[in-house]
Amino acid sequence: MYKVKVYVTLRESVLDPQGTAVKGALHSLSYSEVQDVRIGKFMELIVEKSERDINELVREMCEKLLANTVIEDYRYEIEEVVVQ
Repeated sequence: MYKVKVYVTLRESVLDPQGTAVKGALHSLSYSEVQDVRIGKFMELIVEKSERDINELVREMCEKLLANTVIEDYRYEIEEVVVQ
């Protein structure tokens, strides 16, 4: 089994209105040290081992469903886990 952590964020060239709103709210709460906020998504998947390459499988899932690759970037971490 694998535990896959997927991080999806807007590309730097894409405006992030939600991040801008959060930054404004933080500033209104006197957290003026915050320079920028980018909002993203985090997903954790448990994937069974198979004959398919795990990296290829995760890339395929990200490209087809988990990320909108026109406006989002993604990265992932794979950890082999022991099932008890």
